[in-house]
Amino acid sequence: MSAVNITNVTVLDNPAAFLNPFQFEISYECLVPLKDDLEWKLIYVGSAEDESYDQMLESVLVGPVNVGNYRFVFQANLSRRSTRSIKDSG
Repeated sequence: MSAVNITNVTVLDNPAAFLNPFQFEISYECLVPLKDDLEWKLIYVGSAEDESYDQMLESVLVGPVNVGNYRFVFQANLSRRSTRSIKDSG
């Protein structure tokens, strides 16, 4: 049994201009009180075939987390565009 379930992810500002940040509204439920904060990471997958192109765009700690429903907006810029793979685009 999991302690946390993601109940919804909404992509905000969609479609967005190329230079706009990624924005996601994340809803989740916590089924048991957590003694540590939750760490959320937004990872850009640059290539499905080579994880060396992956980039961690943002990381955030959320807490304290007790039993209940929660929601927050996770936003990150795609800062290192030049390292993206174009293998999968086109």
